[in-house]
Amino acid sequence: MRKYTPHNNLSFLFLLILLLAGACSEYEKVLKNPDPHVKYEKGMEYFQEGQYTRAATVFEQIIPVFRGTEKAETLDFYYAMSYYRMKDYILAGHYFRTFMRTFPNSEHREEAEYLAAYCDYLLSPRPSLDQTNTYNAIDAFTLYIRRYPDSERVPLCRQLIRELEDKLVEKSFNSAKLYFDLGYYNSAIVALTNSLNDYPESKYREDQMFLLLKSKYLLAENSVPEKQQERYQDTIDEYYSFISEFPESKYLQEAQKIFSDSRSRAGGTGPDAGREITENIR
Repeated sequence: MRKYTPHNNLSFLFLLILLLAGACSEYEKVLKNPDPHVKYEKGMEYFQEGQYTRAATVFEQIIPVFRGTEKAETLDFYYAMSYYRMKDYILAGHYFRTFMRTFPNSEHREEAEYLAAYCDYLLSPRPSLDQTNTYNAIDAFTLYIRRYPDSERVPLCRQLIRELEDKLVEKSFNSAKLYFDLGYYNSAIVALTNSLNDYPESKYREDQMFLLLKSKYLLAENSVPEKQQERYQDTIDEYYSFISEFPESKYLQEAQKIFSDSRSRAGGTGPDAGREITENIR
């Protein structure tokens, strides 16, 4: 068995340095080469080898030279793709959209439009942060579906839109819960109502509707006497909506207590009314 000595290790390191130096030297020669066609071929070669930073640098040098030629379309597309493969989604999205405006009839137009939307999706942050990229991604995927209804990517686009919308709902739900916890029940009611109207298929719908019911109840409870009867009646109406949609809700017991108390204070028939209504709905 061959033993590795310090001399062998040094030889290997020296060979590696020579190879790296040779590669750098070749790349520098490509950048300095005055022939744009040579740079075009080497740029494509770098891209295929996964050397996206080098490819983007070479493409950037020759894009102005080939503008208005047959190679311009391919160059612009692979320039955007290089940034996408480098995971620089801000620049990739920008250059995909530039490509779409410059070459609206390109065979790469559909892919560029999808990837531009996907870049916004990948830039979408957690719910607690600004959701500009989330809105942009939803709009872009929606436009893609309208333009390419037969595309094989449409089911994925719909799935990603639902995921993004859930993020927006979570953000609005968290804001509503903050209003609720601070005792700003009117603000919680407005936030929850808007969210339910905007995203009726949300996975948080049951939680939102119950929090809306509870907010209306506590608003009535903390109102001046002349407004209480009307607001307790509003709570009762909200209970009917909630229980008709979620008759087996995990919040059923608490919802029934809210209903019974609201009905009693609004001039209803007693503490068992909520249970009777629930049985009738079932």
